[in-house]
Amino acid sequence: MTTTDTSTEARNPALDPSLVQPTSTPGADGRPGVPMQRLIHVELRKMVDTKAGRWMLIVMSSISLVVVTALLIWGESDEMTYESFLGFTALPLAMLLPILGIMAATAEWSQRTGLVTFTLEPRRGRVVVAKVVAALILGLVVTAAAFVFAALANVVGASVGDGSGAWDVTWKVGLGVVLGFAIYVLQGLAFGFVFLNTPFAIVASLLLPTLWTIAVSLVSSLAEPSKWLDLNQVTEPLFSGSMTGENWGQLSTSFGVWVLLPLLLGAWRVMHREVK
Repeated sequence: MTTTDTSTEARNPALDPSLVQPTSTPGADGRPGVPMQRLIHVELRKMVDTKAGRWMLIVMSSISLVVVTALLIWGESDEMTYESFLGFTALPLAMLLPILGIMAATAEWSQRTGLVTFTLEPRRGRVVVAKVVAALILGLVVTAAAFVFAALANVVGASVGDGSGAWDVTWKVGLGVVLGFAIYVLQGLAFGFVFLNTPFAIVASLLLPTLWTIAVSLVSSLAEPSKWLDLNQVTEPLFSGSMTGENWGQLSTSFGVWVLLPLLLGAWRVMHREVK
């Protein structure tokens, strides 16, 4: 007659769920939550696995390559320096990086995957954090690619053409480019969270700064406030590595208005909006 070892069953995690160690902090219902590392990995996969995400990365890489190639072909010899190549590469990326953030923020609502995402991780705040971290990581990858393209172009210009080949990018300029690109990614995330609709968010991120610039040109009394509220204007010293104390104050003010405030408002919207 066969006997059953009840003590073995009691110690078997497969038979006793109470022995299974949670992989992250439990939620309000006591169930183990999805680890933050896994959430970030999933958000990165969402951004690069979809057709829109892949094509956005391809377009950004292609534009950077086209810009540096054009400078190699038609640029003057004294313009072919590392700083010039990096500056030309940064111009189109400053316009496209917010779209990268917008697509990351609106994925659940434009592709109707919100029910799945928020069922697997009901704590929406953790999903918002994962999206922010994932978008910043991908933004850093794009930034690194810009530095690499500029470096390769500088080598080619000095070897094949008549470029000076000067490596004149200081650490202040390099840090400013990284920080500036991160700000534009966060701006895109903020607008995406506010509107939760990809086309609306893209139009708003492009139209509102343009309308502000037009208003400043028409109303002279707005010229002084624009030094503190125009994100494009306050990031220029950042990219050139010439930030002063006043510039940092202007950047902080503009960042609070155009990035931090809509980011907080958008996060609140994500956490309270009904998922359909």
